[in-house]
Amino acid sequence: MTQDMTKKPKRLTQDFTAGNITKQMIVFASPLFLSNLLQAVYNMVDMIIVGQEVGKAGLSAVSIGGDVLHFLTFLAMGFSSAGQVIIAQHIGAGKEERLDKIVGNLFTILFSAAAVFSVLCFLLREPILQIMNTPEESWDNALAYCSTCILGMVFIYGYNVVSAIMRGMGDSRHPFVFIAIAALLNMVLDLVFVMGFGMEAFGAALATVISQGASFLFGLGFIIRHRGEMNLHLSRRSFALDRSVVGDLMKLGIPMAIKSAAISVSMLFVNSWVNSYGVVPSGTAGVFHKLNTVSNLFCNATNAACSTMIGQNIGGEKYKRVPRILYTGYAINLSLVAVLALLLVLFPNAIFGIFTDDAEILEASSRLVPVLLLAFFASAIRSPSSGLIDGSGNYKLNFAVAFLDGMLNRIGFSLLFGLAFDMGWIGFLYGDAVAGLTPFFIGYIYFLTGKWKTRKYLIR
Repeated sequence: MTQDMTKKPKRLTQDFTAGNITKQMIVFASPLFLSNLLQAVYNMVDMIIVGQEVGKAGLSAVSIGGDVLHFLTFLAMGFSSAGQVIIAQHIGAGKEERLDKIVGNLFTILFSAAAVFSVLCFLLREPILQIMNTPEESWDNALAYCSTCILGMVFIYGYNVVSAIMRGMGDSRHPFVFIAIAALLNMVLDLVFVMGFGMEAFGAALATVISQGASFLFGLGFIIRHRGEMNLHLSRRSFALDRSVVGDLMKLGIPMAIKSAAISVSMLFVNSWVNSYGVVPSGTAGVFHKLNTVSNLFCNATNAACSTMIGQNIGGEKYKRVPRILYTGYAINLSLVAVLALLLVLFPNAIFGIFTDDAEILEASSRLVPVLLLAFFASAIRSPSSGLIDGSGNYKLNFAVAFLDGMLNRIGFSLLFGLAFDMGWIGFLYGDAVAGLTPFFIGYIYFLTGKWKTRKYLIR
């Protein structure tokens, strides 16, 4: 065991500071693309099966419950992304001796947060649904869905941690395997619980929690078995909070968590307004968000690839490689969303019909095509720019993105289109899509200034 701990990891730690950038990104991002495709399927299965079995009230309930759950994971998203960048920077800088403490402290912080959030949010679940303007027809199903997912939040947080650790080390293949297991299990359990036992939204939520738990436990077991190849000891001391490590995680994790929370809060605001128009707009907005999620999850794979590769190259002071990484990310994303956009334009009725056969929602969904095309394009160009900001460790700029993208622009544009331009519920979705361009402009201006060519934001 001692011998394993002293040698440089070979299998699970990948060096991105040399070699062909396009090949590296494709090899690293491809499993992430597949993982996120499965994640999109994983997230949509609940809505599809409940929508087909329960109708528009069930569709609305799962949509609202999913919005609430997404908001509650902001700490997991923020700190796991921070941990991924910090691990990548340390590997790039050749400082792998601190990885054990970074991983242990990341587990301690996020599991503590998950426990507190689960208790607090379970007690406040009804007021949260009231704030969301949950339609009366959807209330019981939405409450059951939210309550179940809240109690299983520790698994969602845990999966984010184990995936971030492996991605930070350059391993994107194994997170794909674990999410594939979860997606398959979720689909089977959805069919059993919802269609077989008639458990409606509660059954879909239970399937989600069990599947997330399985993916987390598989990932955790993998890390424990291969800890020697990762330069990890994972003893009790690893999980004891270390002031310098916690400081690094807080410095980068808090802005990322605030950015995630701000985006989630603003989206809850937008969706709350949409829900106030009734169950049909609520269900239709759910279709919009699920289809937009497909684009986001593809492009977020590029974000993860860019942030890891840029983090390692800045850590190793290989600054000339960063622009090529950024432009490769843009090219990959635009190619992917072009395919999604073409499918949407050619087969809109078939795509919307996947979620429901309700005539009212299908009629309303016909208005979604142009706003979805805008949202797809925004997703494609913002994620590599965000990857530059994240990978450089620039926590101050992350604060700026959190405020502008997360709060000011999304809420402002939504109110502008929805109320000032009197576009109604569809206007709020346009505002959401337009606000998604914000990180691209901020990140690209940051790239042009060249201020990322510094060790100022490098984590120790």
